[in-house]
Amino acid sequence: MTVYAEAVAPSADAPGRPVRKTRPTVRLLRHLLPYWRRLLPAALAAAGSELAAAALMATAAWLITRAAEQPPLAAVSVAIVAVRALALGRGALRYIDRLLGHDGVLRAVAGFRARVYEALVPLAPAGTPAFRSGDLLTRLVDDVDAAQDLLLRVMIPVTAACVVAASATGLTMVLLPEAGLLLGLLLAVAGLLVPALVLVLSHRAGRDEKAARAELAAVTVDLTQGAADLAAYGARGRTHDRARRVTARIAGLERHKALTTSLAQAVVLVLQGAATVGVTWLALRAHAAGDLPAVQLTVLAVLALVSFEALAPLPAAARRFAEVRASAQRLADLFDTPAPVADPTAPDPLPTDEPLDVTIDGLRVRHIQDGPPALDGASLRLPAGHRVVLLGASGSGKSTLIAALMRFVPYEAGSVRVGGRELSHCSGADARRAITGMTQDAHVFHATIRANLLLAAPDATDADLREAACRARILEWIESLPDGWETVLGGDGATVSGGQRQRLLLARALLADPPVLVLDEPTEGLDPDTAAEVLADILDATRGRTTLLVTHERAGLAAADGIVTLDRGRIRPATPEDLDSTADGPVAVAL
Repeated sequence: MTVYAEAVAPSADAPGRPVRKTRPTVRLLRHLLPYWRRLLPAALAAAGSELAAAALMATAAWLITRAAEQPPLAAVSVAIVAVRALALGRGALRYIDRLLGHDGVLRAVAGFRARVYEALVPLAPAGTPAFRSGDLLTRLVDDVDAAQDLLLRVMIPVTAACVVAASATGLTMVLLPEAGLLLGLLLAVAGLLVPALVLVLSHRAGRDEKAARAELAAVTVDLTQGAADLAAYGARGRTHDRARRVTARIAGLERHKALTTSLAQAVVLVLQGAATVGVTWLALRAHAAGDLPAVQLTVLAVLALVSFEALAPLPAAARRFAEVRASAQRLADLFDTPAPVADPTAPDPLPTDEPLDVTIDGLRVRHIQDGPPALDGASLRLPAGHRVVLLGASGSGKSTLIAALMRFVPYEAGSVRVGGRELSHCSGADARRAITGMTQDAHVFHATIRANLLLAAPDATDADLREAACRARILEWIESLPDGWETVLGGDGATVSGGQRQRLLLARALLADPPVLVLDEPTEGLDPDTAAEVLADILDATRGRTTLLVTHERAGLAAADGIVTLDRGRIRPATPEDLDSTADGPVAVAL
């Protein structure tokens, strides 16, 4: 149903688009805040691990220097115990940091990914063409995973660096104030100014790389799934060239990021050396003046050296934060894309009695504002328990009618009543529970036959699966396979014939058992003999069920309770000419 793409493509000035009140990164953090109870201990453990590492080096330096003075063993026993405790504690805290951090982050990302899917539900299928399939996949995988990097590779390292820098500066200030000022200044430059410069230099590169990777994913999908079409139109070479250009652009952006990060880390190393030399010089001068013992001189020199270790990951964290900002922006665009059909504030419940009747009266639908109507005054009555066939040439609006019934596209005029309730007053979820089935974009997944069918009814029993397969006349074929129900199918049914694929989708639609079953072009892509056979099986399997069968096939429809034709946006009773036959066929009543 890609015909709806123009109507819902994201636009900064699109009417009705929600105004973004907060920055995308802040919005991303808000989604992750419910998991702070798991993440806070991880951040504290990370800070404790880095603090223990710095304290271990400073204590060891004090112990070595003090031992050189040959004091009594009791004078250094506490330091000996402290060195052992800090060495063991550092490893334990690092383990706790990794354990709690990854546990909390994976839970947070799983919850956030579910929210992204929830945001996609109102958009599908009419709103998703606003994003190319490869680009949408990049948003669902790479951009959602950026939430993980925001927590693990940005926030936790920054927390640890702040704790270590503040502690080292404070201790140095206590021992030698002027050395503390120098160390604090250089730590601020290394921990604030350098990452800020990296962030500025990486901002555009991160955004461009995300866009390039999304484009590469889209081109890859074109090359893999559209290889036959590209070859038929002689566009395969151009598409390969485009893929190579995008790959080269990504490689260039990666080199830019690596160069920026490497230079920043080199600057941090220079600042570390400058801080060590400067603090040591000030300590030597104070020691020469008799204001600083030799033991404390050593501690200050080592502390200045190790305090920068916690700041080493910050340039990489700043670069990653630039990428996270780009991902957050792309996810915000997805969240802010308006649904093609908005649910009412207080939706009316649809009746649950089966079967339901459907009455369509004067339905008008446009895909583009001020464009020609795809449906213009379409009217039809689908009595409860009846099977009505809707004929029409390709592009006549049959799929549009299905989309309106399933609340995928809005209608600007007319009425659709299901079980006596106006459809526009009901929620989309309720509408799709009552009216669903087999649409043109129905997909067969690379999974077992059982898993593909259970998508329609996860709680279905083996008996339910066998009954649906039997009604779709595919049970015998399934049981003849070596692995039976556990046979793995190729992507979109690539390993089965067209007739088997359509029957499998029909079985899934029958297993869903909705009050109103909709079957949209179930014979598309089949040869005429197979199409007639599948249609006959469908009409037999849906006997006594409220069914709307949309097709452009004319053969095999004698068992239908009614046949109508969609022509120029309106529905009229089918004629013998529509059926390519002189025999009178069943005709449904058009309002």
